[in-house]
Amino acid sequence: MKAVVITLLVAVLCARQASSLFCYTCDNEHSNWNCLKTYKCEDHEKYCTTTYSSAGLGKDMGYRITKKCSADCPETNVNFGVAAYSTKCCKTSLCNFSGANSIKISYGVMLLGIVASMICVIRAGL
Repeated sequence: MKAVVITLLVAVLCARQASSLFCYTCDNEHSNWNCLKTYKCEDHEKYCTTTYSSAGLGKDMGYRITKKCSADCPETNVNFGVAAYSTKCCKTSLCNFSGANSIKISYGVMLLGIVASMICVIRAGL
């Protein structure tokens, strides 16, 4: 009896775990509410990703969200003030729920850039 229990214990401990990662998915949506469809990832996909992009100024600002499973973690965060692109990833099931991301227009950085540009123009005498 002990041999059977030990054999079963060894088999359980040595068994390969099956992938059971689930992620929210959507493609190029305007709202996070449209990104709540779940999908079972393939065995080689170990991450859930959320890609968030924005472009425009003020009331004309447009946002897009894409969520999916991914084999790698392509984290990016690029912000040009009037356009931004960010990808975040996580490794647990349904961890990419939120559509909120770190892309925000930094008005302080934009103001600093404008002031620095004006100083350069004034110094150049243009």
